[in-house]
Amino acid sequence: MEEDMGIVARQGRQLQRYNRSGGRLVAGCIPYKFDANCSSSGLLDSMEVLVISSQKGDGMMFPKGGWESDETIKQAASREALEEAGVQGNVERRLGMWKYSTRLQTINEGVMFPLNVTEELIKWPEMGARKRRWVSVAEARKGCTHQWMKEALDRLVRRLSTSIRRRRVCRRQKAVSSEL
Repeated sequence: MEEDMGIVARQGRQLQRYNRSGGRLVAGCIPYKFDANCSSSGLLDSMEVLVISSQKGDGMMFPKGGWESDETIKQAASREALEEAGVQGNVERRLGMWKYSTRLQTINEGVMFPLNVTEELIKWPEMGARKRRWVSVAEARKGCTHQWMKEALDRLVRRLSTSIRRRRVCRRQKAVSSEL
C-alpha cells in the first residue's frame, strides 16, 4: 500500500543525530489550520491542531521523530508530519527546544515548529499505524500526554494571538489614516 503512494517512511537509525549524552535529536511540529468559515473576531477559537496517536496507542501527540544527518531540522519536522500525519504545509519559525526523558531514561532534545497545513493527504506512510484527528486547542491540551508538547502548543497560541492583535491594530490605524 505504501508503494502506491510513492512515499515511504524512513526506517532505521543509521543517519540519526544524537546529543552529547547519547539522547536523540528530535524534530516535530504542530500542524494547524483555521476554519474557513470563521469570522476574524474568533480566529483563535476556530483554530484546529492535528494530533496523532502514538504507535503504542497511549494518548495523543504531535508528529515528531529523529533529525537525520542528511536534512535540515525544518526538513525533518516536515518529513515527520508527512510520514506520521499525512499533512504538508509551511514550516514556520521554531517554537523552542525541550529536553525530555524517554522510557529508557535517556534525555532526548526535541525542537518543535508550527506547520501551517496546506495539504492533507488521503494516504500516507504510517496511516496503518496511527490515527489522526483535528481537534481544538483545548482538546489537544487536555489529551496530549507530553508536557513539553503542551508547552510548545501554548507558545504557538501566544504567538498567533499576538500576530492577530497586531494585524487588527494595523487595520484600525490604516482606517483612521484614510479618514484624515
